[in-house]
Amino acid sequence: MPVESGSSAAARQQKQKRKSHSLSIRRTNSTEQDRSGLQRDMLEGQDSKLPLSLRSNLLDLFSQIEREFENLYIENLELRREIETLNDRLAAEGQTFEGADLAKGALKTKASHSTSQLSQKLKTTYKASTSKIVSSFKATTSRAVCQLVREYVGHRDGIWDLSVTRTQPVVLGTASADHTAMLWSIETGKCLLKYLGHQGSVNSIKFHPTEQMALTASGDQTAHIWRYMVQLPTPQPVADISQQTPCEDDVDFSDKDEADGEIDGPNDCPSIRVATTTLRSHQGVVIAADWLVGGKQVVTASWDRAANLYDVETSELVHSLTGHDQELTHCCTHPTQRLVVTSSRDTTFRLWDFRDPSIHSVNVFQGHTDTVTSAVFTVGDNVVSGSDDRTVKVWDLKNMRSPIATIRTDSAVNRISVSVNQKIIALPHDNRQVRLFDMSGVRLARLPRSNRQGHRRMVCCSAWCEDNTSCNLFTCGFDRQAIGWNINIPALLQEK
Repeated sequence: MPVESGSSAAARQQKQKRKSHSLSIRRTNSTEQDRSGLQRDMLEGQDSKLPLSLRSNLLDLFSQIEREFENLYIENLELRREIETLNDRLAAEGQTFEGADLAKGALKTKASHSTSQLSQKLKTTYKASTSKIVSSFKATTSRAVCQLVREYVGHRDGIWDLSVTRTQPVVLGTASADHTAMLWSIETGKCLLKYLGHQGSVNSIKFHPTEQMALTASGDQTAHIWRYMVQLPTPQPVADISQQTPCEDDVDFSDKDEADGEIDGPNDCPSIRVATTTLRSHQGVVIAADWLVGGKQVVTASWDRAANLYDVETSELVHSLTGHDQELTHCCTHPTQRLVVTSSRDTTFRLWDFRDPSIHSVNVFQGHTDTVTSAVFTVGDNVVSGSDDRTVKVWDLKNMRSPIATIRTDSAVNRISVSVNQKIIALPHDNRQVRLFDMSGVRLARLPRSNRQGHRRMVCCSAWCEDNTSCNLFTCGFDRQAIGWNINIPALLQEK
């Protein structure tokens, strides 16, 4: 009986392997053919206007996409298992380092330090990336009640800024891209006065601390000071626009913007066309302006990268505050001290000190990673800054090295305001929301926004009213309207 040699046996095994492989390929091809046949039958049974060949190609593409996602999902699971294994090994090695001998101690300690640093960096990165989203959805410990009281409609373009007078009579002022500024009765929503002196967009409006004077900044590269006299109409009972709604329970029923048709402004509203004082020195858009304490000087911020300090009586330029690398976005003055803070697109804000008449000092703060849209003073020793990097930071004037609180949101923050009495920060967002936080960074409320109430476009600015009026918070936006809100924060929450 012949005996098979080793080489022939190996050749036969290789041949059998090739046969089995070819059989598996045939089975696979037959399975795919059966599947394609089933798919073809399904396509023929469905009613569609697309050609059968096109539908078949689409089905093949979708199946390939499904397989790719399946492969990615499997790889993700494997990577997670590997990470868990590495973490277990790192934990085990960290325990053995303590009992190691002194000869190997230095190397192991160095390795442990590097691995712990890497682990800490991963944790920090993960927390930073998720907290921006998660922080805006944290539940509050108490439910603030927010009521939309009145809408102020009459501008023909977006409203950039608003402010409330500090003297009697208490009125609301708005600055709009339609080249006008308007004064409104807070209680009735009626336009009391319209200022028509600017040739460009009115970007800011602020009222004199003791007199009936307004300061407006414009895209025509000027700032105007103008006097006004208004008489408040008799308040009339109006139907409640909205029921008292807990701020966290609002639901967006519709995201549709209002029609872009022209809104008829108040035709019977008296107007002023000439400014008392015109401030000219800037070479670019004047984006904001404010009164220094006492009202004898004003500061303006411009896209020419400079802020100017003017004397109101002579309208002369006192100081030109230069140093920002890009356009300025906002300026604000301290309510009781000769301090000015300017914000810029260069991701910084600067603190200017004019308390010493002979010199003025400046401090630069780099606390954000994107445009600083506004920085405002509080009555105490704090500065609150908001940015396009979706953060708001609270700073202590006595120690500005790092913020004492950081608020992370899910949208860029525009011109913020801080309540003097309640110490609440109002955050207007690009995503049409308005949120309220306390000075420690705890979220108190979100103003209701639905298809029946709230802003329908970007919210540009917020302003608090500390007088006893029906509204204690005002917001304005690019939907051409300002809104008055009544915010009721529980006493327990205010104490916190």
